[in-house]
Amino acid sequence: MKILFLFVFFFAISTTAFPQSDPEQKLKELKIELPEPRKPVANYVKYVRTGNLIYLAGEGPARSDGTFVTGKLGKDLTVEQGYEAARLAGINMLSTLKDAVGDLKKVKRIVKVLGLVNCTEDFKDQPKVMNGFSDLMVAVFGENGKHARSAVGANALPIGIAVEVEMIVEVE
Repeated sequence: MKILFLFVFFFAISTTAFPQSDPEQKLKELKIELPEPRKPVANYVKYVRTGNLIYLAGEGPARSDGTFVTGKLGKDLTVEQGYEAARLAGINMLSTLKDAVGDLKKVKRIVKVLGLVNCTEDFKDQPKVMNGFSDLMVAVFGENGKHARSAVGANALPIGIAVEVEMIVEVE
């Protein structure tokens, strides 16, 4: 009984003394305004929810004017430009995620990320490029933004985009 009391006591303290951060407030602090979610461009949906998991379709680096960051890493774009493209894809992904759940506070954990990098065959820095996406998820969700990830090279992506990212998210 004493152990149960201690568990309940420490649980109550941890949830009040260390409240979960507000991802939407974090976005404001980072000066990020989420765009309207883009519509699918083919015969698919932007996300599928099953139980407490949301599977998000591939998202690219769309700018606010509707254009995309295009080009091949190792030829047309630097690692830094690829990092920014992956970050931009992350902002677009967060827009779709918010559309799926209504409030980003409902996100329990970013579970898995697949990052595809449009690159030359000798390009080896796919993980550095995809850090643009991963760093954003951690900045917004803290420890709950850390995720398993694959970062792979692709010889081509739709309309020549620099990166495409998929994500699996656990929600309330």
